[in-house]
This record gives sequence, structure tokens and C-alpha cells, in this order.
Amino acid sequence: MTERPPAVALVTGAGRGLGRGIAVELARAGLSVALHYGRSATGAAETAALCQGVATSDGQRFVPIGADLAEAGSRRRLVGAAASQLGRIDALVNNAGITEPNRRDCLEAAEEDYDAVMEVNLKAPYFLCQAAARQMLEQGAPLLPSYQILNISSISSDTVSTNRGAYCVSKAGLSMATQVWAARLAEFGILVNDLRPGIMESDMTAGAKEKYDRLLAEGELVPLSRWGSGEDLGKAAAALLSGAFPFTTGHVIPIDGGFHLRRL
Repeated sequence: MTERPPAVALVTGAGRGLGRGIAVELARAGLSVALHYGRSATGAAETAALCQGVATSDGQRFVPIGADLAEAGSRRRLVGAAASQLGRIDALVNNAGITEPNRRDCLEAAEEDYDAVMEVNLKAPYFLCQAAARQMLEQGAPLLPSYQILNISSISSDTVSTNRGAYCVSKAGLSMATQVWAARLAEFGILVNDLRPGIMESDMTAGAKEKYDRLLAEGELVPLSRWGSGEDLGKAAAALLSGAFPFTTGHVIPIDGGFHLRRL
């Protein structure tokens, strides 16, 4: 009897931070992972080694693939390379994102900064959804309980930062893109959901660590009073891909320690 091969997930921005945490947890759950990176081949190789360290079967593979998500041809090549090198794509995790290069107040923001954020945070995942869905539809039956796409948005989807206006708009747009793709792909049984992380420990928040350490210690901002991690996000992704939520699509799932709660 031939052993069933592992399902394959493509994770963008897997060379560090939250993407690395997601990739490691998917490896722990038994998946092979295509590890997209933008600039750091070294970081992606480190992620691959961490994934290999927690793999549960000899058949799992962890392949770094470089691509510039701001360039349409590079995005298409990423999906093609992942499918070619790992044989298929059963899940896409749109994790990669950037904040505004200069964090200017929205009254002073530059159009080039806005365009750069939108290209990576919204346009890229939108069209990666398209490319991955087309790939899935060509493959036949999934190796997971269902094909899935997970978009990693942010509490900035509905929480304003006036010095990161474009970032907020991009993440709000990504949450709507989740609903668009969930509606369009439902007839094919492809689930599309939005994981919405809160205050997460990553390169993006490193510059505000002192501020958030204080707010988290006070317990007023986040009821669970700690930073979130890539592991937290990865465990949620693994639960979804395992088939634990077969009747959930187009949904926002907060991974925020209770930040979203309205409290008096």
C-alpha cells in the first residue's frame, strides 16, 4: 500500500517572524511547506531547518522559494514553483506584509509609500488567492479535508493608527478580499478565512516594544496581558487546515488575546 503523501501549504513571508511561526506549526501538523521569502534566503533556510526539526514524517519537505510579491510575474512564478517543487498546493497562507516605510502622519503621507504598502499587503494576496485557487482546481481532490486559503489580516483592519493609515486600509481591504474569495470559491468547496492577529511580537513591532510592554503589563489593552506570537497564529492555522472547522468560510477569527472585546 502506497503511503499518502503530505499535504502542501504555501506560506508567504516565512523567512522570519509570524510567517516562520506559522510554517513551523504546519510542519508540526504533518504538512510540507513552500517557504516564500522576499530578501532573506538565510532566514528561509533557518525556517526550513526548524520545520524539519518538528516534522512528523519522512515524506515532509520544506522548500524556500524567493519571490518579489510587488511584481506580478514573480507572484505567478512563486505559485508555479511551489506546485512544481512540492507537487501540489493544498493551502495558501497569505502572511507577508509590510508597514509604511516612514510611518508618516496621514496628513503628510506620500503616495509612493501608500502604493508600496498596497502592492504587497493587498494586491499581492488578492492575486495569489486567484493563482492558488486556479492551481487547486486543476489538481482534483485535496490532500487536506478541504482546500483552504488563510489571509493574515490585523487588528488594524478596524483599529485606527493615523501614522500607518495605508497599512490600516490595506488590512481592511484584505478582510474584504477574504469575503470576496470565500463567496466565489464556495461552490468548489475551497474555504477562505481571515486570521486577525493582535499585538504580536515581530520585527514590525520591535520599534514600539517598550510602549506595548507597558500597555500589556497593565492588562487594559489585551485581557490576556501578553504579546502574541507566531506560534499562536500557527496553531490557529493548523487547526483550520486540519478540518476542525469544515463549515466555516469568509470568517474573521481573532488571534488577539481578547483585544477585540468591548469592556467597561
